[in-house]
Amino acid sequence: MVVTRTERRVVIIANRLPIAYDNKKGEWKTSPGGLVSALTPILQQTHGAWVGWSGIPGQDFEPFIHADIRQVPITLSQAEYEGFYVGFCNGTLWPLYHDAIRAPRYHRHWWRPYSEVNQSFAEVAADVLTSQDVAWVQDYQLQLVPQMIRDLAHVHRIGFYLHIPFPPVELFSQLPWRRQVLEGLLGADVLAFQSRSSRINFAVAARRLAGATGPSTRLEWQDRTITIQVAPIGIDTSVFDRLARSEATGRLARRIRSRLGDPKVVVLGVDRLDYTKGIDLRMRALQTLLQRRPDLVGEVVFVQIAVPSRGDVAEYRLIRSDIEGLVGRINGDLAEVGRPPIHYLHRSVPIEQLIAYYRAADVMFVTPLRDGMNLVAKEYVATRFDNTGALVLSEFAGAAEQLTQAFLVNPYDLDALAGALEGAIEASSVRGNRRMKALRRSVGSNDVFWWADRCLGTLGL
Repeated sequence: MVVTRTERRVVIIANRLPIAYDNKKGEWKTSPGGLVSALTPILQQTHGAWVGWSGIPGQDFEPFIHADIRQVPITLSQAEYEGFYVGFCNGTLWPLYHDAIRAPRYHRHWWRPYSEVNQSFAEVAADVLTSQDVAWVQDYQLQLVPQMIRDLAHVHRIGFYLHIPFPPVELFSQLPWRRQVLEGLLGADVLAFQSRSSRINFAVAARRLAGATGPSTRLEWQDRTITIQVAPIGIDTSVFDRLARSEATGRLARRIRSRLGDPKVVVLGVDRLDYTKGIDLRMRALQTLLQRRPDLVGEVVFVQIAVPSRGDVAEYRLIRSDIEGLVGRINGDLAEVGRPPIHYLHRSVPIEQLIAYYRAADVMFVTPLRDGMNLVAKEYVATRFDNTGALVLSEFAGAAEQLTQAFLVNPYDLDALAGALEGAIEASSVRGNRRMKALRRSVGSNDVFWWADRCLGTLGL
């Protein structure tokens, strides 16, 4: 657990509050996730605050206390939500920062609400902050906020953490508002990234496009020194280990395998339904492997859990249609009666059930085309207390810099992907295998509390 080094107050500024409002019950509930778990004790100890949007367009909430943390809700109108979030965040920044897998769209009528909403966040935060506070801004939705806070308030330190990748300068240069974004980020005292490649990409862009100077670890800009840090986010491993060891999880895992027909090998994929996740490529790789190895048909079963995502965006509805069509074609070509090679679930899964799927799986198949980190890979490893199982991991996931004992592979290479899957299937049955032991050491020693301690320590806490 993190222990703060001083009594300075921490104020988090993030797109969403760490709690969600239940309209039916008229009450707030804490959102699940490692980030909230890691930061909650810090904010409680320092009487900190969290500035963020409630998630409900057009609804106003006054600041209030929840779980001993001051919650400061931001109000967004429906038009602001559509221009700022659906438009600029999802239509421009998300594809641009993920290697332009889908072509980013650059619209001035999206940039204006992005800038205006960032200003609103900064103004609300400035009213909360004092000169002794640490302001910690989170993620790509709020890249202009660090400099805006610097212009509006005097605070001890300003930090910014980017949870998604920062793209190479050759891609980032496409952005018409590239200088404004860089200057917004350079308003921070500490900028932290998930991976070394993101840190290098940002430093190159800042030097080339914004006039910063210095090495990738420490930039000089407008007579200030900005620390550029690599801090890969982790998970709360104790939660996953504890639930994985429970008798209830074991029973559910056995029931899952039974319902799948007790195959020799269960391969699992768990992702938000997003074009960056490479879900279609892993299915094609499975198809390639089964065509090469017909002896594996019926013995290897692939379960894909696709968590619904951004259903109000037309492109994501099309992605769902394409994936489900691919599932049908592969099963139609390769299935035997009652034994389809792919089982596809389009739904959210409670954490207890998710961990049972992790325990039921012999191989975890994680193939993003670009990902800031990918915590699913770490979650799977954290549940393998008996050191069984195998992880196939895209080399384009941030987690690949840490999880070097996984079966690392280029997801664009279907033959290599099928080969990595075959190797993982063969290795998965080996109890106490060295790969999994090494993966568990890495995940366990770099958990979410280590991450928060590392980030906030650099910010002077």
